[in-house]
Amino acid sequence: MLGFADERMGRPMRLVYPTHKQVSTLQAWLGLCCEVYNAALDERKSAYRMAGVSLSYESQCAELPGCKRVRPELGEVPSQVLQDAVKRVDRAFDDFFRRVENREVPGYPRFRSRSRYASLTFKQYGNSFNLLPGTKGNKGTLVLTKLGHVKMIMHRPIKGTPKTAIVKRTQTGKWFVSISVEIPKEEALSSRLPEAGEAVGIDVGLSTFAYLSTGEAIANPRFFRAEEAAFARVQRKLSKAPKGSKKRTKKRKVVARVYERIGNRRKNFIEQEVCKLMKRFGLLAVEALVVRNMIRNPKLAKSIADVSWSQFFGRLQAKAEEAGRQVVRVNPAYTSQICSACGHCQPMPLSVRVYECPHCGLVIDRDHNGSKNILVEAFIAVGRHSRVIPEAPGL
Repeated sequence: MLGFADERMGRPMRLVYPTHKQVSTLQAWLGLCCEVYNAALDERKSAYRMAGVSLSYESQCAELPGCKRVRPELGEVPSQVLQDAVKRVDRAFDDFFRRVENREVPGYPRFRSRSRYASLTFKQYGNSFNLLPGTKGNKGTLVLTKLGHVKMIMHRPIKGTPKTAIVKRTQTGKWFVSISVEIPKEEALSSRLPEAGEAVGIDVGLSTFAYLSTGEAIANPRFFRAEEAAFARVQRKLSKAPKGSKKRTKKRKVVARVYERIGNRRKNFIEQEVCKLMKRFGLLAVEALVVRNMIRNPKLAKSIADVSWSQFFGRLQAKAEEAGRQVVRVNPAYTSQICSACGHCQPMPLSVRVYECPHCGLVIDRDHNGSKNILVEAFIAVGRHSRVIPEAPGL
């Protein structure tokens, strides 16, 4: 039995350095793949609207050789890369129907502009792509079919058998490659962290990034707030640049660099904190927050987006599966209003940061109290609840 390790799941991607000629070729491939994607999407929509027919991935792929005869430049793109453009349309419709079935917000597949189509997938190791180790330091070479050798930085050796390579262009003009590998299940299990029996409740917030039921608080770094002045400055320069000019294109890249710097710092912070939690705890309890609804609050939207709870929960779940840990998501209702000592419930406005229980006299930080209640709810969910609520004094 085989396990999979996908470097797209938050792991560092490898930076590649294509030459100017290779960059031009990659840009042209991205533009052609974007055209294929939009054409495949338009064909599916038209076939269903006019004839009530749902086209399949296989039927659309079978049309690609004919498309190459009409558009000879499509023949310059590797066949598997073009097939992946059609496959993305197929996955977009599969996701659409899954959301409809689950009664979620459907999000019908949309056409893409060239700026929104920024990656190429090479699906066959040894055929469409290859990897060559470097002779000095952490340098290596990525070999892509119809493109040739591309310089690459090898952050660490690749373990297992490579399966796919995704070459991606960022808004700042950098190029990365993300490699998925296949490893034996025994090897994947042997590399897991040692077992940990301790459990923790995690209450995320805005004043602190997270408060643990152990009494520890993780400070909120507020990355966007720290860069807000710099972002406003470069945004003003962008707005003053004439539309369609080279100057505006350069200023747009400067704005993208600020966004990229904020995103990299936030991602690095979340990765480090998640790794610390994985090493210490075997069961991690968090609230099942619907962040997309919370971010509609006009007064807190910027702060909630800056703290990036969704990214934190996603990385926590992914790393837990990899490390053999258990993540339990509990109902967030009343976790901050219930006393963690006696169970008394009282209203708690957001402005009140200290929980004072009138029944048992408990005085505790609001988020610390919430994290303890989250842990208790998780124990109930997994069948480990054994807490006895003491009587309130005077009864």
